[in-house]
Amino acid sequence: MLEVHDLRVAYGAAPALWGVSLQLRARELLAIVGPNGAGKTTLINTLAGVLRAQGGRIGLEGRDIAALPPHRFCEAGIAIVPEGRRLFGSMSVLENLEIGSLLPAARARRRQSLEAVLALFPALEPKLAQAAGELSGGQQQMVAIGRALMTCPRLLLLDEPSLGLSPLIVAELFGAIQRVHREGTAVLLVEQNVSTALRVADRAYVLEEGRMVAEGTPDELAARDEIRRAYLGV
Repeated sequence: MLEVHDLRVAYGAAPALWGVSLQLRARELLAIVGPNGAGKTTLINTLAGVLRAQGGRIGLEGRDIAALPPHRFCEAGIAIVPEGRRLFGSMSVLENLEIGSLLPAARARRRQSLEAVLALFPALEPKLAQAAGELSGGQQQMVAIGRALMTCPRLLLLDEPSLGLSPLIVAELFGAIQRVHREGTAVLLVEQNVSTALRVADRAYVLEEGRMVAEGTPDELAARDEIRRAYLGV
């Protein structure tokens, strides 16, 4: 579904990604893990069209989308849940969710999509009229994921969804992510919490200092001594 080849991204003269290649299959949950500063957020923002690649190919279902303007990435079926959520705090939860369904195809399915989001996150239903900025961090993350799902994406990009949240909320959110995946949406998960990411992923890549240094199933990566020592703390 998604094929990235030799992706290169820089901030001015400072390189951030060097020759990154990866493949995500249809209906797969793929994790990208690595330490702070590895380039994970740069990678996911580039795949979402937020950042422009300096070189390389981003192939989505056989079409190179690397040179498209940002809004075309959304039209192509890609939705991102950004690090830090980036909600409109003074707008209601419902208004934040509806922002995700502005494209014609998504607007036509707005009612069904909203019902699906509320079924996924029942805690949001009594909060629909409340300002998003008044919610707890976990509830705000639910809104951010719900907003992305309102676009009816074929590929959902998640940037550090566990950041700053309690273990109980993280478990609930990752249960919802797994449900979205089981229902057929491909998911690319960027996550610093390696053990949590590997617990839900079909496959994973390890990104370090802007380069991919390992790839495999969770069991394969956990069996490698250097990966276990560097990223799993054992």
